[in-house]
Amino acid sequence: MAKVYERIADEIRQSIRAGQLGPGERLPAETVLAERYGRSVPTVREALRLLRDEGLIEKQHGRGTFVRQPRTRVVRTNLRHQWEKSRAREPEEQRARTGATEHDTGLQVNDLSFHADYREIEASGDLAKAFGVAEGEPLLERTYRTRYTAERAPFALVTSYLVRSTVAKNPDLLDETREPWPGGTQNQLFTIGIELDRIEEHVTARPPTPEEAEELELPPGTAVLVIRKTSYDTNDRVVELSDITLPGDRTELLFTTPLERW
Repeated sequence: MAKVYERIADEIRQSIRAGQLGPGERLPAETVLAERYGRSVPTVREALRLLRDEGLIEKQHGRGTFVRQPRTRVVRTNLRHQWEKSRAREPEEQRARTGATEHDTGLQVNDLSFHADYREIEASGDLAKAFGVAEGEPLLERTYRTRYTAERAPFALVTSYLVRSTVAKNPDLLDETREPWPGGTQNQLFTIGIELDRIEEHVTARPPTPEEAEELELPPGTAVLVIRKTSYDTNDRVVELSDITLPGDRTELLFTTPLERW
């Protein structure tokens, strides 16, 4: 049998799903809700906590409790990599019209806010082993944040690694002010004569760190999906690594595997 606070939460939940309480709408004060349902304020707080944990409402400090705005969903399919490769050799004007985030969300270029930071680091044991270089080898670390301008949280937390001596053949690839780069990493590698042969993505799930939960604005209890993306060139050499953290409440991973016919 449902507990009292669960029944209260269910009524509010149904009001949200039926559109009686719209996104961004403020809920009545806890005392008002307690009077409406004939229950104590602590019982109402427990019901609201349940709805916050589900990501349906959010408490804004000093303002009250509001119906949470639905976030833009991202459908990330493995076919996106071939899509990126197919356009890597297109003219810049054509590449600049859209990008991978637009591909995954259905948004347009002007809908997005993009930020990139570059810095040089030394290859640690994990990265040195993955790239097949000596520890201490200079790497170019690139962090990316892309968000819908109508929202505050980015779609993902992305950190990409390249071997500096490899990409230094094109000095533009060391310049963060050149971002966003039309055609992304595959076009960048194309400018120095590198063609990708395959991309491996190792996917795991875990609870977010406090910093990740804050930046991605995750409801309590929401997991993150973590991808280690490894790009190999046609000589079977690792040429790029990316660590991608995706919010579990608004990301869908879609894997399509073509099968050979008998």
